[in-house]
Amino acid sequence: MVRLILAAVAYLIANAIGLLLAAALLSGFQIDPLSFVIVALSFSVIMAVLSPLVIKMSLKRLPQLLGGVALVTVFIGLFVTDLLLDGMVIGGVANWLAATLLVWLGSLIAEILIPIYLFKQLAEKKKSS
Repeated sequence: MVRLILAAVAYLIANAIGLLLAAALLSGFQIDPLSFVIVALSFSVIMAVLSPLVIKMSLKRLPQLLGGVALVTVFIGLFVTDLLLDGMVIGGVANWLAATLLVWLGSLIAEILIPIYLFKQLAEKKKSS
């Protein structure tokens, strides 16, 4: 149970890092500082729900899409989050494409590194106890 909670927290942090990366590098991508936590949480929930759906649809209808399912999911997640919340603004087609790539890349790297660090720290604490 603890491992599941830590994985969810790592997923949330990874998505937040991806969103911050896009906001820092793209002039048209803005997230209101006051609503950042809500945007990051909503985006993570939307991504968690969308990912299995997009995978299932791509397996049935477009198996060629399976390789890029993460990018498609991030794009749809950004789109839905932008529709639902006023705290995030993505301007222009170029920003949409670049934001999709940056959020995907930032969250991918963070999603790989954060659990390694978190679980390593927990294992070390458990051994020393």
